[in-house]
Amino acid sequence: MNIFSTIKLGNYNLKNRIFMAPMTRCRSVKNNVPNDLMAKYYAQRASAGLIITEGTQISTQGIGYPATPGIHTDAQIEGWKKITKAVHEKEGKIFLQLWHVGRVSHSSYHGGKLPVAPSAIKPSGQIYTYEGMKDFETPRALKIEEIKEIVKEYAQGAKNAIEAGFDGVEIHSANGYLPDQFLRDGTNIRSDEYGGTIENRARFLFEIVEAVTAAVGAAKTGVRISPSGTFNSMTDSNPQKHFAYVCQKLNEFNLAYLHVVDALEGDIRHGANVVELAVLRDAYKGLLIVNGGYDKAKANKVIEDHLANAVSFAALFLANPDLPERFKTNAPLNEADPDTFYTQDAKGYTDYPSL
Repeated sequence: MNIFSTIKLGNYNLKNRIFMAPMTRCRSVKNNVPNDLMAKYYAQRASAGLIITEGTQISTQGIGYPATPGIHTDAQIEGWKKITKAVHEKEGKIFLQLWHVGRVSHSSYHGGKLPVAPSAIKPSGQIYTYEGMKDFETPRALKIEEIKEIVKEYAQGAKNAIEAGFDGVEIHSANGYLPDQFLRDGTNIRSDEYGGTIENRARFLFEIVEAVTAAVGAAKTGVRISPSGTFNSMTDSNPQKHFAYVCQKLNEFNLAYLHVVDALEGDIRHGANVVELAVLRDAYKGLLIVNGGYDKAKANKVIEDHLANAVSFAALFLANPDLPERFKTNAPLNEADPDTFYTQDAKGYTDYPSL
């Protein structure tokens, strides 16, 4: 078994285990609506076993970056329909990543209203806005009734994604965004039923999972976590214990998959409390996707060692639209250009050459 082996994910039989990871690309330039350029980009990469889209906002409150797509208006749903059609015409499978950034935002995106979070704790550093770089602000802590409404928005976002033709959805609970902010005790100091113990801090994520699986089915639902992540000022006192609990509890839902972001060099450099993949693999019994600095050799090894069932690639898939074919033929790989990651045109987006 290796990255070229077929795999059953939910109700789908996928052609390989080389998945395209979600990557923010900031090409939804008008009203956060997906466009024809994005359709071309995703269709170019349809040879992936599975494409997982960039983070896609479930509401205007969930926005934290310029020109990122949403899934909460009719125009956005129609825009995504072009993309799913283009991918399916090339016999690809595509899941949409459901996103709420929480505190990783700025009042300039929200008509002067502060970003929201489990607790009023400010991230360090700055964030990019339409007016340039600005300091992060101290967010407003969510009320319980607001939390319940956001859970409903995740479910509606999932329904909208299926209406738009997606094969499933991924709940983004990684990288310091809203569900991750609830999970970690460095960002969640609530004293109600959503704070304190890991059982309480994980309540928000599990309510989202329950709502989304009820809306679209467990076989069409995945979850992404980053237990060792420090991005967006994330910390936790005991991530090994806390995320092992999360993984064990997720077994109850019979999800399509769990998507784990490994500790990255930047996390380790910033003092990450690293959770070994083996701990998570032991806790989670379903299909597990791993992500984070993998190449072909490392990907094959993690599958052969039964630590993961599939591997998702970000920058490699960005720069190599035909990545599975390049891996298969040991062809040279294009290098990704970081200067074009978050620009708004075709350069560094749809102009990377195939073989």
